[in-house]
Amino acid sequence: MQYLVLTYQKSYNKIQWYVYIKSFVSRFLVNSIHLTIFIWRCTGLANIKSAKKRILVTDIKTARNKAIKSKVKTYVKKVEQAVAENDKAAAQAALVQATSEISKAASKGVYHKNTASRKVSRLAKAVAAMA
Repeated sequence: MQYLVLTYQKSYNKIQWYVYIKSFVSRFLVNSIHLTIFIWRCTGLANIKSAKKRILVTDIKTARNKAIKSKVKTYVKKVEQAVAENDKAAAQAALVQATSEISKAASKGVYHKNTASRKVSRLAKAVAAMA
């Protein structure tokens, strides 16, 4: 398993915090604000080792879920844009991709199965209603 070491230096007391984050999460934490919050939560709240691990695991799962939801929203927007432009071929192609991403999100537990089904149904209905 690959790990990435991120360092953050607090300006007011010059303390360096080291956080080990799995490499697949590191690419989602590109915003410095998110990085600061993530490192602060991992290092500053808990004293017990198991509690620190729970905080770290929760933040890793939160970042993963956020990335998956963002990806789904991107594909949904592509379908909606194609419907707005009245491009049936592009809308159908985008619908296939969006359906796949929504199903993946549901299988990973990011969305409830009924929520995923509702999203797919609404997109399919919009594409089918095109002239």
